[in-house]
Formats: sequence, C-alpha cells, structure tokens
Amino acid sequence: MRILVATDAWHPQVNGVVRTLTKLADAAKALDVEFAFLTPQSFRTFAMPSYRDVRLAMPRPARIAKLIEEARPDSIHIATEGPIGLMVRRYCRQRKLPFTTSFHTRFPEYVRARVPVPGSLIWRALRRFHSASSAVMAATPALARELSERGFDNVVLWPRGVDTHLFHPRAIDLCLPAPVFLSVGRVAVEKNLEAFLDLDLPGTKVIVGDGPARASLEEAYPEAIFLGEKHGEALAEIYAAADVFVFPSKTDTFGLVLLEALASGLPVAAFPVKGPRDVIGDAPVGALDHDLRSACLAALDISRQACVEFAANYTWEASARAFVDSIRAVGAVLPGRNGVEQPRFVA
Repeated sequence: MRILVATDAWHPQVNGVVRTLTKLADAAKALDVEFAFLTPQSFRTFAMPSYRDVRLAMPRPARIAKLIEEARPDSIHIATEGPIGLMVRRYCRQRKLPFTTSFHTRFPEYVRARVPVPGSLIWRALRRFHSASSAVMAATPALARELSERGFDNVVLWPRGVDTHLFHPRAIDLCLPAPVFLSVGRVAVEKNLEAFLDLDLPGTKVIVGDGPARASLEEAYPEAIFLGEKHGEALAEIYAAADVFVFPSKTDTFGLVLLEALASGLPVAAFPVKGPRDVIGDAPVGALDHDLRSACLAALDISRQACVEFAANYTWEASARAFVDSIRAVGAVLPGRNGVEQPRFVA
C-alpha cells in the first residue's frame, strides 16, 4: 500500500507535525506500507507573516495534479489545512476521490494569539475543510470528542508514539544550578513561554528551540538559558539531564514533547488544559495546576520511573497501525493498482 501525505509543514521546520509524519512513515514500513509526501519543497514558497521561519507554498492546480499522478498512491491523506492541503482537497473533490485528514493544531487559539479573529469563524472554516474527509484523525479521545461536539463528522482516533530507543533515562550533568526546569518547542507567542519564564523558581530555567520570539525573550529573561534547536542524541541528553519538564502551552492538541520528556524519566508540569490533560490524565507522571509554579514544584516529587513506564505504552508502531487501519476501515482507497484505471492528469 502506498499512501500520499499532503502537508504544508515539512523540513526544515521543526515541529510536532513534521516529527509525527516522519516517525509515522518509518514505522509503517514494518506494515508493508510506503509513504510519499507532497510538501512545500515542490513549490515556490513565501515567508509566513509573523513567522518568517515558516515557508508557505504557492501550489498550482496543474502541478498538484501532476505530482499526485506521478506518486500513484493507493490513498491520499491531507495533514494540514494550508495551501497544499487546500489544493489537494480540491483535486480530490473535483475527481470524487476519497481522502482522509488529520487535526494537528488548534488553529482558532493559534490565530487569535496573533490576530483578533473570532474563534467561531475559524472553527467554521475548519469544519468545512474537513467535511468531505472520509476520516478526521485526532490524537486523543478528548480531542476526538471535542471535534465531534463542534460538528466534525467521521472523527477517528490516531494516537501518537515516542522513540524510547532515543529518549530514555541516562546520567547527564548540564553543570547548571539544580533543579533544572526544561521547556522544549517552538519559541513563539502561542507557546505561552512567558508564563514559565515569569515564575519564581529555584535552580535554572532552560529553553530548547527556536522561533520568532526567541530574541525578545532572551533579552527579557537573561537569567534563563536558551540553547536553540537540538535534535537526536543532543536533545535526548538534555531531557535526561533536567528535573522537570514545563509545558506552558494552552493551544497544543497533543504535544509530542510530553511523551519525549516522560520517556526520558522527566515528570511534567503544565496547566490543566487539553493537550497535557489528554496525554497525562490521572496518571501519576505530572502535576497539572492553574498555578504553574505550584505544578513545577510538585513535579519535583514525582517518580521518574513511573514516567518511563507510562511512556512505554506509546509506540510509533501502534500509531502507524492505527493510521493505516483507519484508512482501510473507511474505504479511503483510490482506484489504481487493483485493476481499476487511475484518473489521468489533464493540463
């Protein structure tokens, strides 16, 4: 089976969508499933307003059609609601082809952090985008319920995973005053990092990541340590060396970094909002509190071994199987290599 994933988020961006899709493709190989990606790398791009590190594609319908035909997919999945996602949706709708979508980002909150746009209008646009999807994939049961309550149809569960071979406890010393409170992710307004950096905490605050807000935050909080983007073993070592993982975001739908931290034996401190609440629930691996300082201090007493054991329940293999099974269950398979002629591209 060959699945074509259309995504506006792709390398060199560093975010949960890109990591999720990359890990999904790797894990799916064991299921005899191949992934191809339709990304901004195939088009001219321009810098996203207010976030110049993100490049948005300028796809043309003819180019989209040609790339889809060349990929010869058995199924099409649209991962993002950006220009590429919109064009691929249009392609499928015009040809009456089934497709699936996924819900990664809480766009109403994301947009309102930048522009005063009513959330109801954004939710309406998102419902319309996903309305023709054979299955709308959500990362957690709580998010799936919320989407259904907001009028989304055909919502299914697609859980995430974590690479426990990379993220695991180890003896690492950052040579910083303890305890070390760590936050990892994009350094941008929607991540609410000021809520963490404003806290009166003992030890050291460490930020890993880059983004449009980094320069201003470094200037405003000189006592915090900003390490920039880290990947692979370097990132895993930082997780393992910290004492508490602080997740101040109120807009993330899941937060892969939560699982990476827990797999590293790092308890979580966060607000009791969707995202951390959906991942952690009532498990004794994090402290969720509207008072983030209290959550940070409480997390210091949480068992690191409990965090490791909790994260072991999440694998990318299980995530890939749920993704593929959902596509097959709703019959979102294109005519093609099963004896049925595939639609041809016409310029």
